[in-house]
Amino acid sequence: MGFDAVIYVLAFGSAFMAVQSALGFGKTALEKTRINKRLKVKDSQATVADLIVELRRQRGLDQDGNGRLSLQWFNDLVTRSGLSFQPTVWAAVAAGVGAVAFGAAFWFLKSPTFAVPAGLVAAILLPLLFLKHKVAQREKLLGAQLPDALEIIVRSLEAGHPVPTAVSLVGREMPDPIGSEFGLAADEISYGSSLEEAVRKLAERTRQPDVELFAATVRLQAKTGGNLASLLKVNASTVRARQKMRLKVQAASSEGRASALILTAAPFLVMGAMYVITPNFYGDVIDEKLVQYGLGGCLLWMAIGNLVMRKMINFKV
Repeated sequence: MGFDAVIYVLAFGSAFMAVQSALGFGKTALEKTRINKRLKVKDSQATVADLIVELRRQRGLDQDGNGRLSLQWFNDLVTRSGLSFQPTVWAAVAAGVGAVAFGAAFWFLKSPTFAVPAGLVAAILLPLLFLKHKVAQREKLLGAQLPDALEIIVRSLEAGHPVPTAVSLVGREMPDPIGSEFGLAADEISYGSSLEEAVRKLAERTRQPDVELFAATVRLQAKTGGNLASLLKVNASTVRARQKMRLKVQAASSEGRASALILTAAPFLVMGAMYVITPNFYGDVIDEKLVQYGLGGCLLWMAIGNLVMRKMINFKV
């Protein structure tokens, strides 16, 4: 019995160590992927100039860092989202979404008069909503990472390193998205841009309020002088305080956001359930023009209500 117990303990220990090793390797690989996302592009480029051009191209920018798309507001969304923009892929996704929406609307309404507009609206609106969602996610993550990035810069400056070295250290040590953003700024500085120009472009790429505050602090220090490390310490404290306030506002508005979600989803859920349980409930009248116009009016009225509720719960800090 004693020998069997030893065998069980050893087997359990071996399994435990194997699981921990697998989790450790997976975590290390994940962290490496996050940290070295920009460095992977760097390894494939011969010079710093080529690296800058490639990083800008992936963000929808030309070689000078300006938007290369005709629609400026759309170009800003692409740049701020951090996604690698490929026009052909975007067009294919939009066409696929539109086709699915057209098929669903035609199957349900049996009328191309409403199915075609539904497909067009879905092809345009849904990809844009996804893009705005990615922008919001990235801005939130940038704001959460910025205080740590500022502390890295402060410690590097206090150790006697120059500002470009401190900025490049953030690009090497911090995960995406802030690692790639500061890394690109460091590449621009090493290629010949001034610190003020690099942080200005950083703020323009992200359009994140806390990053814009950091850029304004650097530009102000460059013109008036002073201890940049102490200014960035205050900057980091300010950013953390603003984040705490945002979390408080988010908690206070959570009830309103939940109500908006329920009020938006409830009609579709009820209508879908009724269609599954008793298809004739809507099937007998869905071909009537008055019913179709009424459904369109309800959707429009619901969209207006969602915009009003968004204004009520969307607070700027």
